[in-house]
Amino acid sequence: MEKRAGILLPVFSLPSKYGIGTLGKDAFEFVDFLKKTNQKYWQVLPLGQTSYGDSPYQSPSVYAGNPYFIDLDLLHKEGLLTKTELKASEREVGEIDYGWLWETRYILFEKAFKRFQKKPQTQFETFKKANAFWLDDYSLFMAVKQKNNFVSMLLWSEDDRNYDLQIKKKNDIIQREPKHGHLIEFYSFLQFYFFKQWFELKSYANDNGIKIIGDRPIYSSHDSHEVWGMPKYFQVNDDLSLQAVAGCPPDAFSDDGQLWGNPLYNWEYLKERNFDFWLKSLEFNLTMFDILRIDHFRGFVAYWSIPADHATARYGQWIEAPFYDLFTLIKEKFDSSRIIAEDLGVIDQPVVDAMNFCGYPGMKILQFAFGGGSDNIHLPHNFSENTILYTGTHDSKTTKEWLDTESEDEIFRAFQYMQKREDESGVGTFIRGAMTSHANIAIIPMQDYLEVGGIGRINLPSTLGTNWKWRLQANYINDNLINYVKTLTDYRPK
Repeated sequence: MEKRAGILLPVFSLPSKYGIGTLGKDAFEFVDFLKKTNQKYWQVLPLGQTSYGDSPYQSPSVYAGNPYFIDLDLLHKEGLLTKTELKASEREVGEIDYGWLWETRYILFEKAFKRFQKKPQTQFETFKKANAFWLDDYSLFMAVKQKNNFVSMLLWSEDDRNYDLQIKKKNDIIQREPKHGHLIEFYSFLQFYFFKQWFELKSYANDNGIKIIGDRPIYSSHDSHEVWGMPKYFQVNDDLSLQAVAGCPPDAFSDDGQLWGNPLYNWEYLKERNFDFWLKSLEFNLTMFDILRIDHFRGFVAYWSIPADHATARYGQWIEAPFYDLFTLIKEKFDSSRIIAEDLGVIDQPVVDAMNFCGYPGMKILQFAFGGGSDNIHLPHNFSENTILYTGTHDSKTTKEWLDTESEDEIFRAFQYMQKREDESGVGTFIRGAMTSHANIAIIPMQDYLEVGGIGRINLPSTLGTNWKWRLQANYINDNLINYVKTLTDYRPK
């Protein structure tokens, strides 16, 4: 079997004139780069709209795309933005400034929406009908949220927090409060253009032999239209306050564990509903992506439950989830070859059994392989071919930073195991080590090919304010980089 390779690069990390990566010209050029360097996969992080903390794993919707990814030049081509407006929106150099985006981008989108309203609406109406099962609630939620100055729904009035009441009032609101009705349409408009541009990009990638690996976060955000509109699916009180929250116990990333703060599922109710919430969203995700990475797979076997009033994740407890009931249905409904399980973290025998039941490829991280002994599960000789091997992930250090900060003993073991060559850098050794492994797929973060240090780290778990900001700068592609990536990729066994 031919072994394949790909690159991990979040959409937000693409270069752009407008402060954040988008679905426009630079995304298409990245696909060209992937093709020239013999890649077969582009792995992205979740594409969902971000909120407080800017994490793509905390979104007001498990369906909605991130409006920041809408390409402004493409809107200009459709006559929705002027050249003057584009010029005022430029911020080509530096990391992503989410505060600036928040203050400026939606004002720009409002201008585009006013012009859009004067155009034929046939495609827009078709999109709204096809996506009404989630779009109606999402757009209403965002309209009510804007009416409340974007504060958490826990701070809304009792009437606004009452989903059923808002649904009953929706038509009256549109007639009596034109601004509110305008907002509902505005948020649907943003989703229309996000998905229009996304599927054009995906089609281009597929036509060029590139498959896109997407990412489905396991949990919904507390401040989301799902919790607002379907509270019975979650462990929340009648006033939507949390009963318990998600996270993971102390591990290599954090001595106190990771306190994610997401509401946990009411698994008994989901089971009564034949897991419709999960089956519907996975079906949607698998139209968006060629392959889907299911985040925090072990949380479907047993999840770490933390009391809502705790300040850390240290004192949670493991609670069993109805894994086999759910994944028997998933296996029946979806092609297992299109699913990857993120099986990192605390992996016990029940998780191993669950992985064997599903047959999904799991993940191994080369940076994790050289602490401990020869039985380390991340060492290539200890895992099967049915594996996706990474040098690092969005949650780990870049390999350059790892080499700059780890102990000399661990680095020595790594270089000895992978037989470092005199003519290659330490990062190059790691990439070659991944490429020459027997894992069916090797995925390399783009930062590693560029040998970016700590500044290129995407996320430091359990921290806020410094994450999800790294992006490529213009003109990063050149012949030297293309030849370097292609040469390393060609180490893959044929």
